[in-house]
Amino acid sequence: MGFWQRLLKLDRRWIFLGIGLVVIFPLIYPLKLPVKPTKPSMDLFNYIDTLGPESDAVFLVNGSAPSTLPELMPMLQAILRHCLTKGVPVIFFGGLYPQYIGVAKMAIDEIIKEFPDKKSGKDYVFLGYIPGVSAVILSIGIDIETTFGADYYGIPIDSLPMMREIKNYSDISIVIDISGTSSPEYWLMYGQERYGVNFGVGCTAVSAPAYYAFLQSGQMVGLLGGLKGAAEYEELMARNGYPTGKRPATVGMDSQSFGHLLIVLLVILGNIGYFVTRRAEKTRGIEQRRKR
Repeated sequence: MGFWQRLLKLDRRWIFLGIGLVVIFPLIYPLKLPVKPTKPSMDLFNYIDTLGPESDAVFLVNGSAPSTLPELMPMLQAILRHCLTKGVPVIFFGGLYPQYIGVAKMAIDEIIKEFPDKKSGKDYVFLGYIPGVSAVILSIGIDIETTFGADYYGIPIDSLPMMREIKNYSDISIVIDISGTSSPEYWLMYGQERYGVNFGVGCTAVSAPAYYAFLQSGQMVGLLGGLKGAAEYEELMARNGYPTGKRPATVGMDSQSFGHLLIVLLVILGNIGYFVTRRAEKTRGIEQRRKR
């Protein structure tokens, strides 16, 4: 049996093993392959980078459940880190659905370790889940205090120093929805269109194409698409001298890139093997007919 025939009959378990190895290796020994930021990522980064301690707050919304955590958690962490580094007031909303609040708590707990001088209620506010979805988005446009009543920790909003000057969307510089669902469409309809608030999105890679129309129409400030978008934001943080932490998205892109390269290589080899063996079988068939 020739090489190409053996390749086509290769046990699929060897392929799974190869994929596993090329994915795991960069996670253990990060290669930090070059990342070239795209314009949607740069637009969102640059907008936040123009803000400061005296700016209106950034309203960051978590729309990530455990299933989308690998793609979206790095976005949440990068934007939180950027805002806290710049001293920008952050209102971190745990999400429109109850399953999101755990991921939000993980994100804020991890990032706040890097900023021991930042205090809840003074430098940032963490809002928990309340039911309503579109009703919540509309209600924020009227009065945040009335909508939530208290923060995640149960402290009344009217007693939080940071919230004394923040009433509704008119006191918010931008709403950023980091989402694994269609929730950005609700924020576009009921937040951006109704109240004119600036809006940005971070989403899974499979969802990103659906939002480019809104980006091109000017309804969105910027867009982070999938793990690559998160890695681009981390790269922009590094280029501008800001702390980046462990850069999980950049490390993840190494694994994703090598996994994709191996799959492409196997597809190419499989096609070559198919045509080579088919030609060999055809040649053998012609020779056998001649002998007859």
